[in-house]
Amino acid sequence: MRHQVAGKKLGRSSGQRTALRKTMVNQLLLNDRIRTTRAKAQAIRGEVEQLVTRAKHAKAEASTMVHARRIAASRLGNPEAVKRLFDEIAPRFEKRSGGYTRILRLGHRLGDAAELVLIEFVEG
Repeated sequence: MRHQVAGKKLGRSSGQRTALRKTMVNQLLLNDRIRTTRAKAQAIRGEVEQLVTRAKHAKAEASTMVHARRIAASRLGNPEAVKRLFDEIAPRFEKRSGGYTRILRLGHRLGDAAELVLIEFVEG
C-alpha cells in the first residue's frame, strides 16, 4: 500500500530533489515558462499552484501579507522570485480560482527519448 507516499523521486537523493524543485520553481516564476521533461514539470506544478494561491489570498487580506511573503521566501530562497510572484503574477490571477499553469507537450528528446514539455502560466 502507498499510504502517505507522495511526490516523484526523479532518480535523485532528497537533497538533490529539493534543490532541483527549488531551482525549477524559481526559473518558472522569473521567466513565465520553462522547457523540461514531463516528470519534472508534473513534480513542480503543484508547488507553483500553491505559491500563487497563497500570494493571491495574501493580497486580499493585508494582515497575512508578511506571513505569506516569509513562507514564499523560505520555499524559494530568491528575493527576486518572491517579489515577482507577489507583485506581477498573483495580481494576474485575481479572478481565477485555480489552474494557473499549463503543460504543453513538445515531443521526445533525441538522446534518451524523454518526453519534453513546456510548462507555463496561462494568460490571466
